[in-house]
Amino acid sequence: MSEPSHTKDIIKKVIKYTLPAIISAVMIIWLFKKVNTRTVIGILHDGCDYWWLVLMCVVLIISRSIRGIRWGIQLRAAGVKRMPPFAEMVSIYGAYALNLLFTGVGEAWRCLYVSRRQKARLATVIGTDLGDRISDAIMIVVLVICSTFLARPALDKFLDHYSFGREIINLFSSPWLWIGFVVLVGALLWIFLSKSHNKIVLKVRAEADQLWNGFRILFTMKHQLRFWIYTLIIWIAYFLMTYLCFFAFPFTRELIRPDLGYGLLPGLVVFIFGSLSIAVPATGGLGPWNIAVMFALTLYGVDQSDAATYAMVVWAFQTAMQIILGLVGATYIALHKREQEAAA
Repeated sequence: MSEPSHTKDIIKKVIKYTLPAIISAVMIIWLFKKVNTRTVIGILHDGCDYWWLVLMCVVLIISRSIRGIRWGIQLRAAGVKRMPPFAEMVSIYGAYALNLLFTGVGEAWRCLYVSRRQKARLATVIGTDLGDRISDAIMIVVLVICSTFLARPALDKFLDHYSFGREIINLFSSPWLWIGFVVLVGALLWIFLSKSHNKIVLKVRAEADQLWNGFRILFTMKHQLRFWIYTLIIWIAYFLMTYLCFFAFPFTRELIRPDLGYGLLPGLVVFIFGSLSIAVPATGGLGPWNIAVMFALTLYGVDQSDAATYAMVVWAFQTAMQIILGLVGATYIALHKREQEAAA
């Protein structure tokens, strides 16, 4: 490898792993400026019902476990030899735990783990991982569409109140956006249909083919119905992780009333805002997720400091649970490796 190319790769890696951490740090510093420390301590000491947070952690374990089993369906459809169900779960436990350190590391690790354990082609496993992420994107789009009908007043309030919301409206009403979209589609079609041997074109085409294979397998594999049922259960569990925590704090318990669908409507809005925050690169979602959840709660009259408290406490419990699951996964992998060495 030439020196300029080596330097370029180092710069890319530094940006990839440090930028999310910097984004998280900046957002968390801003978030803490919105928090009244005495109020937070008072809520945690006297006003928080921790059993609901524990129940949320149980739901988190269920969602991660089912996600692992669901990925197993994709892997087998791609020709990867079947793994024990708990090994499928461990692949997800470890991925989420490692993503707390650096964004994307968990995804890379779980693909390598399965590839090495099952002696499968890495490109094939990566393709199923892309399909897994595409199914998430499909669910987020469905949720956003549902929210525009079920929780339109809160979304309109956000779009009207915050300058960012007005910018979104202006962006989608701009003809330049749609002109750019047409140009982009045209460029992609040219890349796919042309016989160019340009290295960049070939690389983009190869990555697009891999993405397409990961997407296509969602609709051609066996047990499609089971896959989408698991997907629905996973996302219901994700929603419950938000909604159950409403019962843990006095200021969110006030949202559990008939005119708000007993808290289901604000829960949906908070959940969607948190889900959309994954578009911002950040370590373990720290920062973007907290701020998105805080903003969503303020739309329903929750004090900004209280909303920030909800976001920080819920994130802390989820993170702690994911670390525990990561340790469980690491223990399982170490024991499995020892068994293999003993059998060799």
